[in-house]
Amino acid sequence: MIPQSFIQDLLNRVDIVDVIEHHVPLKKAGTNYSACCPFHSEKTPSFTVSPTKQFYHCFGCGAHGSAVGFMMEYGGLNFIEAVNDLAARVGMQVPVQQPESRPGMSQSGGQRTGNSSQDLFEVMNTATRFYREQLKHSESAIAYLKKRGLTGETAARFAIGYAPAGWQNLAAVFPDYQARMPTDPLVEAGLVIESDDGKRYDRFRDRIMFPILNQKGTIVGFGGRVLEQGEPKYLNSPETPLFEKGRELYNLFGARKAIREAGRVVVVEGYMDVVALSQHGIDYAVAALGTATTPYHVQKLLRQTDNVVFCFDGDNAGRKAAWRALENSLAQLVDGKSLSFLFLPEGEDPDSYVRKSGKEAFEELLGRALPLSVFLFKELSARTDLQTSEGRAKLVQEVKPLLAQVTAPTLALMLLKRLAELSGASQGELEDLLQIRRVSSSPSRARAPRPQPASPYRWLMQVLLHDPGYARKLERELLVGRSEYAEEMAAVVALVEFIDTYPHIAESMAIPSVITYFHDSPHRALLEKAESETLAWDDSIDLEAEFSGALARLREMQRKQRMTELHSKSLSALTPEEKQEYQRLMVS
Repeated sequence: MIPQSFIQDLLNRVDIVDVIEHHVPLKKAGTNYSACCPFHSEKTPSFTVSPTKQFYHCFGCGAHGSAVGFMMEYGGLNFIEAVNDLAARVGMQVPVQQPESRPGMSQSGGQRTGNSSQDLFEVMNTATRFYREQLKHSESAIAYLKKRGLTGETAARFAIGYAPAGWQNLAAVFPDYQARMPTDPLVEAGLVIESDDGKRYDRFRDRIMFPILNQKGTIVGFGGRVLEQGEPKYLNSPETPLFEKGRELYNLFGARKAIREAGRVVVVEGYMDVVALSQHGIDYAVAALGTATTPYHVQKLLRQTDNVVFCFDGDNAGRKAAWRALENSLAQLVDGKSLSFLFLPEGEDPDSYVRKSGKEAFEELLGRALPLSVFLFKELSARTDLQTSEGRAKLVQEVKPLLAQVTAPTLALMLLKRLAELSGASQGELEDLLQIRRVSSSPSRARAPRPQPASPYRWLMQVLLHDPGYARKLERELLVGRSEYAEEMAAVVALVEFIDTYPHIAESMAIPSVITYFHDSPHRALLEKAESETLAWDDSIDLEAEFSGALARLREMQRKQRMTELHSKSLSALTPEEKQEYQRLMVS
């Protein structure tokens, strides 16, 4: 662990403008700097770097972070590597903070430090060479790949290999295979399993091996597919210091150029789908690694292109996977970006379809993919009877939590208009019912007042990120209880806890981006969005009014919630105190 105080000192010493300008040419734009975004293709600059707030934000793809975050995203470094890189630039020595005793401590009481990333990368490279060499000598593996239509050139391009059917084959290239070490690199890299009784054996056996590369082009894991029948069909590397499957996409590194040239990316379900499509000239395909598409996946893809097509089998499992992808995409959507869904004919997957019908037929199908808005309402409409008032009411209620996640203003408006058409309610009625802010369609020459965020918690987040000193004035009781904005409330609680825990950091937090401290937090996306929304804030903003406004909305929300709770009880069930409370709430 690196002490938080050191990270703060580092960010105070490093100028984010200098860090980014070393890689991306920046132009002065008022008090900020701008450029074409290095994370996605664009002709008009939407990438902004703030020297006062010390963070970058792209209004096109949503990329956001501090100097540490930039080195992680642009340079493909992990958090520790990014901190070390920046520290070396300003001549700072990175200290190591020893955490308290916990699982993972050695018997002598010392901290298990584990192996360096470089050691683990070398282990993965050695294993890859071994698996590729084994493929050359396996008639069954070669026969399987030929049956699937793969050429030797394609197999070599994807560095495909073969893990032989045996228990300790890796011992041939790792002399220390049987050595008992406190932190064994083979175990830590996920290549070898050590049982409770101390026996060691290869994780991957009798499988076609697909190396998984990170954004830097370094091998961080493997996907192993069984030959013919067997379970599990695909076996992935476990979570390791190098590999987190919810953050990686198969072939994203290799497909980057093709994605830019094609202006789109297609997301499929399996390694063989990606490889088969590439062999037929469709090089812009990637795959999730045996997990549902995550928000982080979507964020990564939207940084590469404006058009993402999810391609799934047409069966029930495929439609369920598509719906999960839709749910995890809503909060990442940006106006001008397009997400769509393609369902292949029953019994087909991308591999079989492109082999049977060819590149042109597959790309023709991609052109007919359902836009996210169409798929969303088509799926929800199929679950209810829109001919009845009850069915239309159910549709509105099911759309409500989904629409609440969409922060892209134009898309949110279009979705609301479509909901009005299907439900029969007017747009204004739906705005009131769903508690959505009205957007005036009449132009005005006068400067419009800053619109209030849809959630009071988002509003409070913005104030605290701009000036953490307001945490001292916060009424903490407003951050407890049930709320329809549970995720945003949890993010505010985490932010307040951070400010309380590190008051010396919080005092100057308005300068270096706080998101650095939440790089592995489930609240990262929400905090990033809130922080990016403060880019337009300047000295003219009335922070006291913003803070008071956020608290007023929270109080009103809790008042209505408490009134609902009391109203749900019968009059005879209310205690005298509750009756008095209800009367106070009615007039307050």
